[in-house]
This record gives sequence, structure tokens and C-alpha cells, in this order.
Amino acid sequence: MKSSLNTLCPAILFLVLTFGNACGAEEGFSPIFDGKTLKGWMPVSTQAKDAWVVSDGIIRGDGDKGGRCYLAYVENKKIGNFELKFSYRLTGSKANSGVSIRAIKDPTGKRDFQCYHADLGAIGLGKQVMGAWDFHTPGRKEHRCFRGDSLIIDKNDKPTITPIDNGLKEEDIRKEDWNAVYLLAKENYFKFVINGKTSAEFKEDLPKEKRLHEGMIQLQLHNPKMLAEFKDLQLRILD
Repeated sequence: MKSSLNTLCPAILFLVLTFGNACGAEEGFSPIFDGKTLKGWMPVSTQAKDAWVVSDGIIRGDGDKGGRCYLAYVENKKIGNFELKFSYRLTGSKANSGVSIRAIKDPTGKRDFQCYHADLGAIGLGKQVMGAWDFHTPGRKEHRCFRGDSLIIDKNDKPTITPIDNGLKEEDIRKEDWNAVYLLAKENYFKFVINGKTSAEFKEDLPKEKRLHEGMIQLQLHNPKMLAEFKDLQLRILD
């Protein structure tokens, strides 16, 4: 599995992600943020209540008010196959954020949620944070899928990693400025694209009972002394 799985030229994809909603949602996509309120969204914990606000058409998360917490899209709590597009901006030298997908309450109690997590971090935090996929999956291996990794997990939970051709590099990220993200979840394949370049991808060939199939989309704050901002969130549900 290589980044040649991309069906769009990276330059075209970047233009679509960055400018595609200048005239509203793209065909097939629906906005999931109205630009004015948190309608359809819900802070997950008590400390998250004051951390997430809307200002100037932006969802803004303040780490000093919430610490590690989540803002969940609750209009649909059982999202499985989808495409998600949005822009984000992080402020703070240690800013750490991201988007969790297929998130469900963790029945083991070891984490708040089980999910696959697309990591967003400040420049300098390293490929294990900025642009990586995290596996928040207690009870099974939480594999490495760093920025630049194309990961296949076989039926026995054995990982194979190959480098992504022409993948995202740190210099492709605009520091404390807006960056465009595209996420794809389709059955057992997951892709994470930033500014038109594939950052990380993985495919799980595990038995179905060991995979996550549907759940919530969540925005994350990870630590104090940071701001995480999101706008232009658009979702397309896939069959």
C-alpha cells in the first residue's frame, strides 16, 4: 500500500481543501459547524465546558481552560465510513491536538474513549505527534503509524510499515497559521492528508470483532498553554 492510492493529484487536492468551500459546502459534503454556535457539538467533560467557544466563525479550544478534553459531534454518534475536511490552526510551542474518529466509550476504563486519532501538533513535536495516526485501542496493540508511515496490520495483528512516497514533511506545515486537512475512513482503510500531502495511512486486516467500526468524531485539546482552532468542517458519509 503506497500513497499512490491517492486518486487526486496532491496539488489539486490542496486547492480543493483550501478553497473548495468558498461558495459553500462541496457537492456531497455537508457542513457540520454553522460558524456561529456549537449546535450539534457537545463538550465531553465538565472541564471541557468552558474550553470550547465559537468566535469569528471559528471553533476555538483553550487549553488553559480545559486541559486534555474533547468536543464531540453529537448529531450523529455512529459515523463509520466518511470523508472529513476542515482547516485548523494551533498556537503554542507545545500545542497538541487532533481529531478522534469512530470514538466510543472505552469499556475497559483504561481510556476515556477507544478511537483512531489523527494527531495535530506544533512544529517541532516530531513525526510521532504531528501528522501521525494514534491507536487508542486498549486490549489490543496500539501500533506505530507516524507521519510518513504507510502501515498494514495483518490478521494476526502484525504490523508492516513502508514509507509514503512524497509524503508530508514538517516544512509543509504553516506554523501558527491555517492548514487544510482531509481524513478518509473507508471500511478498514484510513488516510490522513494535510495541505494536499498524505501524512499517514493504515489498513487493518484484523478480524472484524477487533476493529472499530463506527462512533463519534471528536476534536481534542491535549494540554495547557495552547489554542486549537477549527473552521470549515465538512462531512460526507460514505456507503
